[in-house]
Amino acid sequence: MNKLYIILLVSFICTYVHSQQVYFVDGYHGGIYGHYPVEWKTQFIVDQLSRHPEWRIGLEIEPETWDTVQVRTPEAYARLKGMVTGEQIEFTNPTYAQPYCYNISGESIIRQFQYGINKINKHFPEVDFITYSVEEPCFTSCLPQILTQFGFKYAVLKCPNTCWGGYTSAYGGELVNWVGQDGTSILTVPRYACEQLEENSTWQTTAWCNEISYLKECRDAGIKHPVGMCYQDAGWKNGPWLGSGENTKNNSIYVRWRDYIEDISIGKTDDNWSFSQEDMHVNLMWGSQVLQRIAQEVRTSENKIVMAEKMSVMAYWENEYSYKQAELDEAWRTLMLSQHHDSWIVPYNRLDKSGTWADAIKRWTDCTNKIADEITDAAMQSYEEGQAYNTNMALSERYIRVYNTLGTKRREMVSVILPSDYIGSDLEICNWKKKSIGYSLEREDGKVRLLFMAEVPPFGYSTYLVRKNKSSKKAFSGNKEHKKVSGQEYVFENDMYKIVFDLSKGGIIKSLIAKKEGNKEFAKNNGEYSLGEMRGYFYEEGKFHSSTETPARMTILSNNEYETRIQVEGEIATHPFTQVITLVRGQKRIDFDLTVNWKNNVGIGEYEEKNWRDNRRAYCDDRFKLSVLFPADLRSPRIYKNAPFDVCESKLDNTFFNTWDQIKHNVILNWIDLAEQNGDYALALLSDHTTSYSHGEDYPLGLTAQYSGGGLWGPDYKITGPMKMKYAIIPHRGKWDEASISTNSDCWNEPLLFSFHSFVDLESKSFIDLQNTGYQLSATNLQDGKIMVRLFNAEGDNTLQRVAFTIPLSDVEEIDLNGKCIERKKISTRNGKSEINVSMPRFGVKTFFLNVN
Repeated sequence: MNKLYIILLVSFICTYVHSQQVYFVDGYHGGIYGHYPVEWKTQFIVDQLSRHPEWRIGLEIEPETWDTVQVRTPEAYARLKGMVTGEQIEFTNPTYAQPYCYNISGESIIRQFQYGINKINKHFPEVDFITYSVEEPCFTSCLPQILTQFGFKYAVLKCPNTCWGGYTSAYGGELVNWVGQDGTSILTVPRYACEQLEENSTWQTTAWCNEISYLKECRDAGIKHPVGMCYQDAGWKNGPWLGSGENTKNNSIYVRWRDYIEDISIGKTDDNWSFSQEDMHVNLMWGSQVLQRIAQEVRTSENKIVMAEKMSVMAYWENEYSYKQAELDEAWRTLMLSQHHDSWIVPYNRLDKSGTWADAIKRWTDCTNKIADEITDAAMQSYEEGQAYNTNMALSERYIRVYNTLGTKRREMVSVILPSDYIGSDLEICNWKKKSIGYSLEREDGKVRLLFMAEVPPFGYSTYLVRKNKSSKKAFSGNKEHKKVSGQEYVFENDMYKIVFDLSKGGIIKSLIAKKEGNKEFAKNNGEYSLGEMRGYFYEEGKFHSSTETPARMTILSNNEYETRIQVEGEIATHPFTQVITLVRGQKRIDFDLTVNWKNNVGIGEYEEKNWRDNRRAYCDDRFKLSVLFPADLRSPRIYKNAPFDVCESKLDNTFFNTWDQIKHNVILNWIDLAEQNGDYALALLSDHTTSYSHGEDYPLGLTAQYSGGGLWGPDYKITGPMKMKYAIIPHRGKWDEASISTNSDCWNEPLLFSFHSFVDLESKSFIDLQNTGYQLSATNLQDGKIMVRLFNAEGDNTLQRVAFTIPLSDVEEIDLNGKCIERKKISTRNGKSEINVSMPRFGVKTFFLNVN
């Protein structure tokens, strides 16, 4: 009887499933860097398409691949070129290097699409881009806006067969309107609410092969046109994934995404899904040294190349300087390659004969940095009006020009090194108003370190004259005395903070009083955790270790009227560490530069990882990794965290998980802000690289610093040298936007630049003024004789704002990300400035072409 029941049940399910048609999207993923066997793959694809005319595929192939295919297999390339405009192929991810997106800057995402689309269209001019679909979780919350501005109509949030690094939330039915935080909506096939994570797997959802059980769940959920998906690795030789002809699994019909959405699906929906960044359930080897270095290298290059473009625009406006476009393109190319998802998830995999992905990323980012530095230096030196400047030349006068690449004015300390002939000299520093300003001098490695407060207008520069006077004993600033409170406690203070360090507990911050914030005490040292403490689980010893276990030593590196810089040296589990803490007059940000000089490789994490396919993973719960802790005296705080062109208010009770199927979003891109729910105080934390954080009701905010042990795909993620990282904290009042945390983060990532000159005009100039708009200058560069300006509404509202340009403009076009004109802006002139009115929602992005008179 039981056998008969089972037979009848199976028969009913099969009849039920086949009573309506089911669909499947097949395709290939990879490229010249990520699995594309050039010698045979293109021929295989065109042969399979010809042999199976009912087959449809989506291509997610690195665009640079086609350069090699064209040269090495020209006949197959020509055949493919003749097929791309037919009904069998759709290009679904044109990004240059298939980045994850959530771990890089919003500007980098835009360039990935721009360079990728241009490369594909050089090979296949007729190809258009309608649907965004990927094999891995290459998603982020700002994509609806970016995709729409590139002309995409649809998106797909499935990645059923490659979820090693994560997956999106399961939500909705056949279609949803994926709504970004700026309000932009794009029609999307989601990972259905009924699309479960595959049992006994750590990389798949149930949609990967149109099993009867998956199709039944879709039917039961009311999905009329269920669709599965698998983008095969380009190195595979499977052809149609579900078989072909009468042998196609469950009579599935192969479709392209655009055809499925337009011609087969319900076509529209009222289900508006406000997709949060926390709907990205993603997890990489955060804290491992190799990933930490990659993230730092990418962040450095992102900052350098954007600043190089901005400096070039200033120099172009004044001096008609321009860079070689081919050089800048190469700098972006190597940066984009370093952002490849494989760079981050399989850094130890061998990429080519020269080494691993991690090795290649170092070469790529070094290339980007070299070109960016050369462009920046050339732009600054284009201002030289006298003879070429020699930094070692004995001159009684030198001009220092300080540049601000942001759209808001800044008043910050500048630190420059003067030649040794300034030792023993008294100086006079004049600003552009020819007024003397204060300064401080310190000897450093046989040279003179000059510190002064620079005031620089929005996206512009200010010039300072440094004049050498007669010899004076007052030329150098002596160190101010610090105060010993009691025992091993020492207090340092400036106009912003009073900080007490406890050396008996490894140099933790016992007290942190913010003078400008009502003398609020931010440190909450309750005996279990301490502010600035390093803590982690050393699983080979089976115990937690803390930096508080060993007394520390303190050295005063600098303590003058502008800067207080101290060095704390201690130990964590017998391994020495050094931390430099910097306070600057008038600056809310407190900077930390941490180095742990590991004696040898040690295991740090929840336990020793032995089976990388296990659902339970040792590298997930960040409480066990070495973390820097920030217990803050805040009432019931919640987390805000930035993402590419977005800020997310966390809804998580805590960040803790230890299995693949329970991933929580715990990623810090640039900053997170720990803010009181029923109060006015908050503590922001800035990181010099994308990594993870930890936080819970009974656990303080922690910044992940080190993991060591087994991980994704099996390698031992070892400690191979010193751990170096920079971070900063900003105690403040008000929400993150009121406190301009996003702007403060930009200041940290784009520091003031300076150049020496033998002679330039003593002046101050601004070229673009975004002051009081809440906007950020995401990018500006030169394009075909025009100046491109891209604005991001990071902290403002949707009201009309005035954006000022201090040069006469003949025309301003608002453009989409393909460069097509959306609207010609009306230009008004006031006080010698050209102004336009701009309105966009919070987290909106708008791009403009400027034509200069």
